[in-house]
Amino acid sequence: MNTAIYHFLDQHALCYLRFDHPPLFTCEDARRLTPDLPGTDAKNLFLRDAKGKRHILVVLPEYKSADLKALSAVLDAKGLTFASAERLMKYLGITPGSVLLLALINDTAHAVELVIDTALWEADALLAHPLVNTQTLAVPHETVARFLSLTGHTPHVMDMPAST
Repeated sequence: MNTAIYHFLDQHALCYLRFDHPPLFTCEDARRLTPDLPGTDAKNLFLRDAKGKRHILVVLPEYKSADLKALSAVLDAKGLTFASAERLMKYLGITPGSVLLLALINDTAHAVELVIDTALWEADALLAHPLVNTQTLAVPHETVARFLSLTGHTPHVMDMPAST
């Protein structure tokens, strides 16, 4: 368990509900292995541009598939592709299978841009792993907004281009 994220949330009086479960690696795992939790399921993508100079965490509803070509155009980030496990560890301090919004706590250099789908931003609560994939937190919108403010990350909220 990563106690640093809990320390941060508790230190700043940020509300959350915690659920323990077997390791989850995909949205399908979450559907099979967790109860119906009070929040909106999210899918998190850690991307980089073609030159590897921009790193973008994309958070979208789990039912949506991002159109990376369209997203590249909207963000003026040519050639968006999935970042490597090494970049994921370097910039967010996590391993594949644990990509999530709360990992921005590790981005103290503010090298990662956050793009979040409008539907998730407007949700009452999001479901997120607390830097490990054996727990899920139900995090109210107000907590998400305060967390991002406290970590110095401004979300780019948009209707995510979806692939058909």
